[in-house]
Amino acid sequence: MMINSCIFSRRFPLLMAANLAIVFYIITTLSRSQPGSHQPHNVIQPHHISNLSITPVSDTKHLMVSAYNEYRVNGRTVRIIAIFRRDSVQPLYCVFYCGTHWANETQEGMEAEVQIHSDHFGFPFGTTDVLCSHPPDCHPSHVTLSTQADKQRAHNHTFLHIQNLVKRDEQDTFPLNFTVCVSSLFGNYNNVLQFAQSLEMYKLLGVQRVVVYNTSCGPDLEKLLQSYTQEGFVQVVPWPIDKHMTPSSGWLYSEHGGDIQYYGQLVTLNDCVYRQMYQSRYVLLNDIDEIITPYQNETLNQLMDSLQTEHPKAEVFIIENHIYPKSQFEPSGRFDRPRWRNVPGINIMQHIYREEPDYSRFHPSKIIVRPRLESTTPCKMTGSGADLSPLCAA
Repeated sequence: MMINSCIFSRRFPLLMAANLAIVFYIITTLSRSQPGSHQPHNVIQPHHISNLSITPVSDTKHLMVSAYNEYRVNGRTVRIIAIFRRDSVQPLYCVFYCGTHWANETQEGMEAEVQIHSDHFGFPFGTTDVLCSHPPDCHPSHVTLSTQADKQRAHNHTFLHIQNLVKRDEQDTFPLNFTVCVSSLFGNYNNVLQFAQSLEMYKLLGVQRVVVYNTSCGPDLEKLLQSYTQEGFVQVVPWPIDKHMTPSSGWLYSEHGGDIQYYGQLVTLNDCVYRQMYQSRYVLLNDIDEIITPYQNETLNQLMDSLQTEHPKAEVFIIENHIYPKSQFEPSGRFDRPRWRNVPGINIMQHIYREEPDYSRFHPSKIIVRPRLESTTPCKMTGSGADLSPLCAA
């Protein structure tokens, strides 16, 4: 016992000194890592960064959806996809966080350029582009909109991550060659069989990703989406538009009422185009109950290679709609599979008869775009439902 006690008493000062050194090191390290320590007092990082697909703009009736670097506009510009209440547009200012510091802008430099799309169909809310210019000393990572030019007060607003930080040109290699953007799912949509058949058909046609904006779907379709998401073929973007307003399931305010057309479908398709702009060479805008099928090529990639060879300067390709009525059935019954009978939804394999189009009235179409080209404005489209065609040139 005496020996052990003697050893302890000799080591104690050394142990205490070592512990004090460790404590001092920890305290020093923590103090250096505290936000704002040893930094200029005017450097404050954003307190609130949104991870949602719909973010309210403080002190307004407007909503931000997403922010993207816009390389097709002259100057240093960020485009915010938004939803604006058309009768209450006030001056707005862009506030940037540059990754390590706040953008040093004058009041004039912070002014936002608001562009409400003409295709609002009479609804109170409309798809909106907000263009924000940032100074040359800023490589922005986050942006928000403010009703005041006071940057210090805007620091407490909610900021959006800026996407599309990497630019790719037409001759570059893209992570994906073909992406399909699907209109919003709503009303507890549960057409599982047709949804699965459409996704599998797009796989056969060479599509590498399908992006789905989901307001609500049925429990069976939810399981299907989870499976395809885990596989990496489907990307689901939550779209809780009904938590912010009363969306309409129609396209004319005078007939259907509500705050925004068709659950904000034009907003989601615009967002999807920019989301995929530097990820995918081609983007197809479509409904899930429709399939674009080439009849002279085996895949959509082969089709686009052929079309681009014939029309090298074309940037938008319009595909004519044809209706296959679900009231008419394939007569042999060979696609009436017993294992599919208990799956909710429509078996599209049973419907092979095509209606003759009525060209005396509006005939809908779908589009495939190369969204990066400067003369293409996929952000501005018109049509009925998801039947879209280009409206304007940049």
